[in-house]
Amino acid sequence: KNCKISSHSFICEGVTIEDGVFIGHHVVFINDKYPRATNEQGELQTEADWVVRPTLVKRGASIGSGAVIMCGLTIGENAIVGAGSVVTKDVPADAVVIGNPARFLRTLPRTSDKAHYVE
Repeated sequence: KNCKISSHSFICEGVTIEDGVFIGHHVVFINDKYPRATNEQGELQTEADWVVRPTLVKRGASIGSGAVIMCGLTIGENAIVGAGSVVTKDVPADAVVIGNPARFLRTLPRTSDKAHYVE
């Protein structure tokens, strides 16, 4: 509810998005930790050869354009993921993360004004 998902983003099976989330252009969610074309027997993989690893984007989080979100993690409430970041582990609530791999930059203050926006 009340989410904005921008163009050319890929949200795959296993991703849960809570209310008020912003997802920028070209964001990609990954749901397979070890992607392979074939299984151990050398045959083309089928649905039976992999397990969906759930990802949760909590209420009010924002994910910048071009970010890649690896599987099996949580992006915390009101967190911000910088554009182009590659998220490989959980992002705490109110955190700003940037880079490849995404690293903690700072914690956002809990305010009702726009002073917490990243410039």
